[in-house]
Amino acid sequence: MPKIKEGLESEALRLAEEYCIEEFTDYTIYSYLASHEKSETLKKILEKLAGEEYNHYMFWRRILGRDCRVETGRTKLRLILLSRKIFGLTFTLKFLERHEEEVIESYKEYLKYLDDESLRKELESIIRDEEEHESSLIGSIEETVVRYLSFIVLGLADAIVEITGVHAGFLGVTNRTIMAGIAGLIVGLSAAISMASAAYIQAKSDPTREPLKSALMTGLGYIGAVVMLAAPYFIAAHMLTAFVASVLLGILLIGVFTFYSAIVFDRPFLREFIESSTLMLGTALASYVFGDIIGTHFGVRT
Repeated sequence: MPKIKEGLESEALRLAEEYCIEEFTDYTIYSYLASHEKSETLKKILEKLAGEEYNHYMFWRRILGRDCRVETGRTKLRLILLSRKIFGLTFTLKFLERHEEEVIESYKEYLKYLDDESLRKELESIIRDEEEHESSLIGSIEETVVRYLSFIVLGLADAIVEITGVHAGFLGVTNRTIMAGIAGLIVGLSAAISMASAAYIQAKSDPTREPLKSALMTGLGYIGAVVMLAAPYFIAAHMLTAFVASVLLGILLIGVFTFYSAIVFDRPFLREFIESSTLMLGTALASYVFGDIIGTHFGVRT
């Protein structure tokens, strides 16, 4: 058995088994993703990551003195593959690696258990892999969805705030949900064209992005959010019910794209989610007050 400091054997072996299982699980996941990857470039990155995880697994297996393999469930693997197909490889890998900092700190702590200098150096090399090489490999992945994510988010965020404001304004003017829904769609379509045009012009000055693709991403993101937020007004019979449902859908959309961005760009999720939600609700409140004043002043309530 590799040399472990006297008196620490029990805890050291317990941790080694835990790390060994985790590394083998990561190896299994990366190998599974690589076997289903069509892009040769991405396939090589996944195979390289799998190879590193396998080497790490073998290190902990030597420390443990026996095998530790635990089969990863097929359902889990299929869900991860589904995530790769829907959200992209960058998001999926970064989501899987989201606790990497904790792992690195745990490995650094484990150095105190080792009484063998060669093992300490090997573990330090593994730590460097975790700190540098794997993150640089994941960072080297180029995907359209990530490259144009800022345009997609721009369309979604603007649509959520603007269309929620339109619906809130109509809450103070009319009780007819169809009217509010149609107004949201009309304003949304016009705004989507405007936003797409702005994105096109902006992308023309950025050599890393295609103007047409940038415009499409922004416009489609905007239209998608508009349709989703307007849907309750064509289903519910009461304005307040439709408005609450639309606001909840808006918060859900904010949560989804904020979480996605937080994972891909390593940003704090909670702060950005609260800021975006507050902006949407503040706009809705201001629009409702304005709509109520206009409706009362001009006597156009229906």
